[in-house]
Amino acid sequence: MSILVIGEHDNATLRPSTLNVVTAAKALGNEIDVLIAGSACQAAADEAATVSGISRVLKADDPALADGLAENLAPLVQSLAGNYSHVLAPATTYGKNLLPRAAALLDVQQISDISGIESEDTFVRPIYAGNAMATVRSSDSLKLITVRTTSFEAAEQGGSVSIEDVSGGVDARLSTFAGEELTRSERPELTTADIIVSGGRGMQSSENFAMLEALADKLGAAVGASRAAVDAGYVPNDYQVGQTGKVVAPSVYIAVGISGAIQHLAGMKDSKIIVAINKDEEAPIFQVADYGWVADLFEAIPQLDAALESSAG
Repeated sequence: MSILVIGEHDNATLRPSTLNVVTAAKALGNEIDVLIAGSACQAAADEAATVSGISRVLKADDPALADGLAENLAPLVQSLAGNYSHVLAPATTYGKNLLPRAAALLDVQQISDISGIESEDTFVRPIYAGNAMATVRSSDSLKLITVRTTSFEAAEQGGSVSIEDVSGGVDARLSTFAGEELTRSERPELTTADIIVSGGRGMQSSENFAMLEALADKLGAAVGASRAAVDAGYVPNDYQVGQTGKVVAPSVYIAVGISGAIQHLAGMKDSKIIVAINKDEEAPIFQVADYGWVADLFEAIPQLDAALESSAG
């Protein structure tokens, strides 16, 4: 079987999510192509060519594909899909925007957010905010799948495969790219961070998040938040972890002042070690935590901060 992985990139660099999707693709077969579609995207294609375990990189370079608009990219995926048994994309905003449109053009059902692969036609995906896992089987000859990247390890880099040019960039004139506002930070990106410090409604204000930011800087961690903290205006929306935010699976997840609503747990319960700090010993977060500290966070965080200072000295 041949598998096509839709590479996520910014024309210059490959997004880490692509490496996780390649690992998922390896569970389906050994003939894996990676599509890099963009404008002036040679650098991203060169990086993709170093991913171990793939057969080749397909590069579609056209001004119409510069901004990754799904309306322009989906017809390209449609034109290529006939050569493959599976088309995979990350279950990120990029993949969730693109693949449903491509599936509609191809008249097949999309399989969303898979976290496991049992066979070439049978997959595992979370339902009910991750409280249950559904095993689904597809009878479509072509399967379009979005992959929950936190469920698969990143593929290694160090290979070297050929890059082939393909055509297909067409401006559908259905949408235009207006611009983007990105939060710049020296901290690790939330979805790829090894350690995350997250705050909830218990932080009480945006000013108090400075405590978590200082702690995160000592740990080399990213800063996250529950939806309650985001809705309260304590932090920007791109900090949000949960069912309607970002799905993460770091080595260590420190939840501070987070009660543990089901929607939040859906976004972080795959973390390898979960540490919870909350003054309410009945908080649901303690049911999934590996380590729980029942304490007032305004006393606990300074103590933890001091301990880190002491160990560093």
